[in-house]
Amino acid sequence: MSDEEATTTPAASSTATNSPEKIQTAIDSLSTIVPSLPLSAPSLLHNPDVYPHISNLLRQPNSGAGDNNLCRWLYDTFQSGVPDLQLLVLRFVPVIAGIYLSRVANRKPQAGFEAVLLALYAHETSSRAGQPVSVTIPDLSHPSVYHETKAPVKNAATDLNMAVVSPTLEPHGTVRSTRRARIVGVALELFYSKIFHMPVSSKIDFCEFCKVWAGQDGDMYKQFEEEEEEEEEKEEKEEEVEEKKSEVENRKVEGRVPLPWELLQPVMRILGHCLLGPNNNKQVDLFGVACEACRCLFARAMHDVDPKAILPMRSLLRLSKTLMPNNNQPDPTELPFTDVISL
Repeated sequence: MSDEEATTTPAASSTATNSPEKIQTAIDSLSTIVPSLPLSAPSLLHNPDVYPHISNLLRQPNSGAGDNNLCRWLYDTFQSGVPDLQLLVLRFVPVIAGIYLSRVANRKPQAGFEAVLLALYAHETSSRAGQPVSVTIPDLSHPSVYHETKAPVKNAATDLNMAVVSPTLEPHGTVRSTRRARIVGVALELFYSKIFHMPVSSKIDFCEFCKVWAGQDGDMYKQFEEEEEEEEEKEEKEEEVEEKKSEVENRKVEGRVPLPWELLQPVMRILGHCLLGPNNNKQVDLFGVACEACRCLFARAMHDVDPKAILPMRSLLRLSKTLMPNNNQPDPTELPFTDVISL
């Protein structure tokens, strides 16, 4: 056993041993902030009343300040290193990010929110160890092994290309305007990595903030996914869309924030889960607000003429259309079930 392994193993066992004590410490600290909320070790992690209480406190006008006790509790709780407590803090990432970005234009100090976001960013920077998040995809420039080709088949036909999903993270100790989108985006990436452990209420809050961030009314695209057969009807719809666009542009929308790709990319991943996740189409509230968020963000992408965002948002719109619970259109890929054998 190497010296590094010898020093790492006792630390891990020590953390596991101190987990109940750290959970109890978190409960005692939170009880002083929310005395009306009955807490115990199991209820802190599974009580459905914990999320709405803390979420309401985070939405208060004085939340996010450097001396805010709740922000200090979230920071200390995540830094405890206990996985269950870290999952608890991640539940509030949509609310923290949503309120934080919406208040940036007010130029009000938000050192409390920034401390929590920096803690999440530092944790992800440390866990990635200077490596980017990447995936391997097939090289489409080579012929497929399932198709005939006259050209000689090369051994590189199945070579894979490396695609970077999230670039390498640089350590940051402060939040500046040029780093803000990246730091918040990494916090959302961390939220997405644990999204299967997040409650539905947290996902709904995220979708609601996406609508605020977009600053656009997406109702004009409710029927956007339907293709018109006649060219005249299509032109009329385009004229109506343009008229509604001008009305929305003249309307002042509060909470609108810049949406660079480093922030929009994790946003679209989370929305994709809200639409396509297991049994999400049975969560009517979540599915509905996720569709609204997609329409608003698509309207924002069209308004900004951002081709990099238009294509994926359009795809999410089409997927939401096919997955709607009241969609009675037959699925052409579904095989019919019958007892009759036709020869």
